[in-house]
Amino acid sequence: MVLKEPPGLIVILGPTASGKSAMAMAMACHLKLPILNGDSRQVYRGMDVGTAKATPAQRRLVPHQLLDLREPDQPMTVQEFQVLAQECILDHHKRGITPLLVGGSGLYLAAIIQGLRPPPVPPQPALRCQLTALGQAHCHSILGCADPAAARRIHPNDKVRTQRALEVIYGTGCAYSLQQGRQPPTYPILEIGLAPEGLHQRIGQRTMAMVSGGLLEEAGQLMKRFGPELPMLGTMGYEEACQLLLGKIDHQQMVAAINRRTVQYAKQQLTWFRNQHQPHWLTSHQAQGWQTLPQDLRKNITELVGQPTDREPCSG
Repeated sequence: MVLKEPPGLIVILGPTASGKSAMAMAMACHLKLPILNGDSRQVYRGMDVGTAKATPAQRRLVPHQLLDLREPDQPMTVQEFQVLAQECILDHHKRGITPLLVGGSGLYLAAIIQGLRPPPVPPQPALRCQLTALGQAHCHSILGCADPAAARRIHPNDKVRTQRALEVIYGTGCAYSLQQGRQPPTYPILEIGLAPEGLHQRIGQRTMAMVSGGLLEEAGQLMKRFGPELPMLGTMGYEEACQLLLGKIDHQQMVAAINRRTVQYAKQQLTWFRNQHQPHWLTSHQAQGWQTLPQDLRKNITELVGQPTDREPCSG
């Protein structure tokens, strides 16, 4: 007697503009699976165009969860997201379903996949403003004195993780590196990584699609509702759009700035994923859809999902 594989988790990860959402939709349609968001900005309502959030049509075609959880002025910690995600995954497992987790936010994915146990310290906007004013080089130097182990693990140019480490140290009085335990989940996890060729070109196309799709209007609405000092408006794409709306840069400068920042972010994502994960990396051709996936990978997926491979794809 062959025992059925228990419900698990399929993860599609990769840098921004790598095609994760399209790959997830193709797989979800073929296997009739739900998609769980693993992007740190898609949890906020009203941040749709600038985060490439699933459209209403896509959500009607495939169930999407862990989206639109908070207003942009109500920051969500990694720990809070972790709890909600684990509850969501457990709910699917109770029904024998293996969901798809899709995203490019390293810490959010690590919290779920690796059981990263982040310190329960909420974001401190005032402290982050002070750290930003000090400059990244100075902040990383402070971290090196306060917590050498954390400073060695965090790249000197990684502003987000440096500030978070200092935030936790100031909030708890303890070294950040001593508060990062791990408790990996017991269910099986299959990771698929996308790192397509021509990523710079894809990023340029994505930027133009966002701008033509209403990024400026969306940024303007957020500024009107929450004010230009809203921390979430510092997010890639939104910050540059706000600068244009405030008359600080022109359209060409905005597009160039978004592309430049996105390329830098994509490089950081790839470095993180290559160091922290061991996914089945796919080429651009292999990531075009279900039928172009390597045969052995399709077999692994269907065994984990516990479904036949000859399903009819969904249509919409």
